[in-house]
Formats: sequence, structure tokens, C-alpha cells
Amino acid sequence: MVSREALGLVRLTAYRPGPAMLVTAAFIGPGTVTACASAGIGFGYALLWALVFATIATILLQNMAARVAIVTGQGLAEAILAAAANPALRWAMAALIFASLAIGNSAYQAGNVSGTAAGLKLLGVTGVSPALLALAIGTVAAALVIIGKPAWLEKLLIALVLAMSLAFIGGLAVIEVDWAAAARGLVPSLPSDSLFTAIALIGTTVVPYNLFLHAASVRGKFSADNEGLAASNLDTAISVTLGGLLSMAIVIMGAATAAMAASGAGPLDDTALRLESLFGLPARIVFASGLIGAGFSSALTAPVATGYVLAEMMGGAGDPARRARIFKGTALAVVIIGTLFAVFAVNPVELILIAQSANGLLLPILAAFLLWVASRRASLGSFANGPVANAAGVVVVLMCAGLGMRLILRSIGIWP
Repeated sequence: MVSREALGLVRLTAYRPGPAMLVTAAFIGPGTVTACASAGIGFGYALLWALVFATIATILLQNMAARVAIVTGQGLAEAILAAAANPALRWAMAALIFASLAIGNSAYQAGNVSGTAAGLKLLGVTGVSPALLALAIGTVAAALVIIGKPAWLEKLLIALVLAMSLAFIGGLAVIEVDWAAAARGLVPSLPSDSLFTAIALIGTTVVPYNLFLHAASVRGKFSADNEGLAASNLDTAISVTLGGLLSMAIVIMGAATAAMAASGAGPLDDTALRLESLFGLPARIVFASGLIGAGFSSALTAPVATGYVLAEMMGGAGDPARRARIFKGTALAVVIIGTLFAVFAVNPVELILIAQSANGLLLPILAAFLLWVASRRASLGSFANGPVANAAGVVVVLMCAGLGMRLILRSIGIWP
């Protein structure tokens, strides 16, 4: 008889990157690179523990979202609206999801496009105006959204994640790392003035739209049985852990340069130029290549996630053609709006404030909804959460409530 450990080893050795890699492609964006580089420059290795915590919390939430989608056959937006029996509550939830994802991702798309352009400039692409570079990046993203099939986009995003892995994690080989100090950074501590940075590291990892993206992408990929859910859980664990390691590698890169004086050019330029100064041109090339992968992967996942959600909310369950039109139209609109913001160097502050407030409300509500659905035997039967999973889920929901409050307070200017 084959042991459970042997079966687990077979699954691991047979593992191929799956839909959960889209989650990693989404949350490792320019904002994450900036937050992680800033954490390393400002506090060395001391906040690595925050990324460990965020990675575990993300795995838990993403597994719940995937399980709901696989077992019920519904996308997360569909499941949320179906659970809201009261019409007024349903409309309120729909408006909140729209503000958080459709408006928010359009605004954040500008940062994804600009981040990709920043990586190209650090890599040595000069003589091209920032506006033209942003337009070129946006045009490529739009073309991929229009002509690309989901399977193609998934493979492209997996390739970008693997390229980021090679750049950021492999790049540690070209710099000097104090591994003893890095190990101490895994023990929770908060140096002076580091609380906001620690929260930012967690907040850039636990992202509401990733739950929708993951739920949409797993349907039809895994069977609704123990074997299918185990395969999905393995995919999530490997993919999100890889994302956590990428984030930690960026913190370590920033920490390796923490003793140098800041140039005032910003954390991305500072980190790249400091790395080059300390360890030579290859170190800057590694960082710039990773930033390009981070920016462009997020420039694809943000529109795709928004398209999935609006197609679920407005497409109608029995009309695949209408869903496809809404998906592509929405995704293209997000790319165009974000690219225009980047081309004309417009800072979409008001849209970002709306999105932050909506995300602040949506994150704890969505986390609580996931915990509720994943705990109900009426919804998931034998696949419902057990006591340990529920206890862990409560901790994550409370964490999400804290992050949500931070986003709301930040959007109204109370919290930095």
C-alpha cells in the first residue's frame, strides 16, 4: 500500500505551475517592489517576518477562494452576490466590488505601466521619452488582452513569474548578504518607526482582487474532489510561497545597500544604483529585469481580474458570448485608462482614494465571507473548514480588518 507521504512526494515531483501563479504575478508589482525595497533600505532585514506572516495569510485566503470556486462552480463575485439575499445589500456589494476593482485597477494600472518603464530605463533603454515608453508598454498589454486566449496569458504570466524568480532570488548570488541578520529578521520585532512599513508589506501581499482572479482561473482546472482540491492547494502553496520569497529577496537587496546614503531618486532608483555601486553592473541588471517582470505581469493581471469580475456580475450565467465581450471590453478599458494616466503623467489621486476606501471595506468583508462559506457544510459538504482552519481564518479576518481600517484612514489623510 502506498503511503500518504509517498503520494505527496509524487504530487510534488509531478507539479507544474498552475493558475495560482497568476496570484504571484499579480501581487509582485511595482508597488510591492517599492515597499520591499523601502523596507530593506530603511530597516535592513528586521521586517522579513512580516512577509512570512503575509505569505501564510495569503495562502489561507487563496485556498479558500479556490475551494469555493471549485466546489460550487461559481466565481467569487457570483458567490458574493448570490449570498446577499437582500436586493439593497446585493447592490451595495456590487457597487463596492466595482469601486474596488474596476475603478481601483484602472488607477493602479498607471503604476504598473510606469513601473515597467522604470525597469526598462534602469536596464539601459534611453533616448525614449517616458510618455512614448508608457504608450508602447500599454499598446503591447492591450494587444495581449485583445488577441490573447486565457491559456496563452496564463503561460505568459507564469513565464514572467519564473523570470522574476531568476532575477530577484537568483540575484542574491551576486550580492553580499548577512544571512545571520536575515535569519534574525524572521523573528517578529518592530524597530522604531517601522509599524507603517510592516503593515505596508502585509498589505501589498494580501490583495482583494487576487481572490477574484484565483477563483475565476481555477474553474475547470481542478476536479471537485479530494485529489483535485489537494492539487489546487499544492499549486497555491508553491506559487504564493514563491511570491513571498521574491518579496523577501527584494527586502534583502535593499538591506544590502542600507548603509549607503540616499540619492533622493526614490527607492527603486536608489536600490538599483546602490547595488551597481556595491556589486557591479550585473546587480543592477538583475534588479531592473525583475522590476520589468513585476510591472508587466501586474499590467496584465489587473485588467484580466477586472474583466473576470465584471463578466461574472453583468454577463449572465447562460450567455458565454456576452461574458466574453464584457471580459475583453473591461480589460481593454482598464489598460487604456491606466496607460493614458501614465502617458500624460497624471496622478489619479482621487480614483486611488476611492479605490483605497473601497478596498478597505471590501478586504475584511470578503475575508469574512470566505471564512463563512468555507465553514458551511451546506455549501461545501465534507470540504468545509475544520476547527483549526476556522481559528486560523479568524486571525486572518481580524488582520484584514486592521489592514482595511488602515486603507480607509490613509485615504482620508489620517494614516500616512
